[in-house]
Amino acid sequence: MSLQGYSPVERKVMPIFTFLFCAMFTFTGYPNGVITSNPDSANHYLTIIGVGDIMFGTDFPNKGYLPPKNDCLPLIQPAIDVLQNADITFGNLEGCFLNEGEVAKRCSDSTRCFAFKMPEEYVHCLSLAGFDVVSLANNHIGDFGEKGRQTTMRLLDSVGIQYGGLLTHPTAVFEKNGLKIGFGAFAPNVGTCNINDIPGVKRIVEGLKSQCDIVIVSFHGGAEGANHAHVNRETEYFYGENRSNVYEFARHAIDAGADVVFGHGPHVTRAVDLYKGRFIAYSLGNFCTYGRFNLKGINGIAPIVKLYLEKNGKFVKGEIVPIIQPGNGGVVMDSQKQAIKAIQRLTIGDFPESQLNISNDGKITIKE
Repeated sequence: MSLQGYSPVERKVMPIFTFLFCAMFTFTGYPNGVITSNPDSANHYLTIIGVGDIMFGTDFPNKGYLPPKNDCLPLIQPAIDVLQNADITFGNLEGCFLNEGEVAKRCSDSTRCFAFKMPEEYVHCLSLAGFDVVSLANNHIGDFGEKGRQTTMRLLDSVGIQYGGLLTHPTAVFEKNGLKIGFGAFAPNVGTCNINDIPGVKRIVEGLKSQCDIVIVSFHGGAEGANHAHVNRETEYFYGENRSNVYEFARHAIDAGADVVFGHGPHVTRAVDLYKGRFIAYSLGNFCTYGRFNLKGINGIAPIVKLYLEKNGKFVKGEIVPIIQPGNGGVVMDSQKQAIKAIQRLTIGDFPESQLNISNDGKITIKE
């Protein structure tokens, strides 16, 4: 289903028709460890889904990096039923929405320089998929300068998706199921809330906690690639940039009032952990990307993580849905469950003291 050719009115009502269509069916579960529906849980818990990097293709430096037929929906379509099955769905928007604009990013090594600019109509793929909130704190939101940032925020506003992480728009506060939700995001990049300014991080998170029931924190940090899948509990550097000590960052954020910490940036799946009863995912990997991402090996696998929280933010349980991105990108459910296996292995290796247990079918529970 292409978004081209639809009028603005049709685009606005498409999410409603999608919801009504899905409501005609009763889902009792999904194969291969995919999230199961539990209507009773909705009365007791707040459910939050987190995914990693999202970039639906870029028309820079040329339109050859856009998906077939200039249609982003098939890239994310296989995961839509899962993504819509939570009270709040989060992802990292790795780039801006912009039709026309000059590249602002400058790199000393042009072979390692990537700038992402998605067509503006692609914002509807986020909306149709059910995203409620996205992080703009990353190294690509500013690729096309202030025009790219402003256009992206305007388009997210137009479809009702919350966002945070920019110095000009650091946080979001919204309501779900009678609860007030706070969101903040951090990165080591120009124009974003600084992940390495721990006093500043604490001020932002404490400010959110003072007015919200649940606080979700996102960070874009850690070194990148298959050689950096481990959380080493030290400050990580990449391309000469301080990418933070993400282990300490997550704990500072929770100490200040965060109830969930979702990490991304390394482009690979990392371990998960629990601190003071609050859940941390150190990297959710490449979730739905196209064209300019390295998706070979572990770079191409990622989790969809669904959390069940008490209404005070305390972690109760979770589920992992493993996906894989073959070829140039786009979500495919992974019957081999590689992301589950990776999170099991990395969590045991990096956090042997962890209170979390991860089953072979992706269920996350607290050890008895």
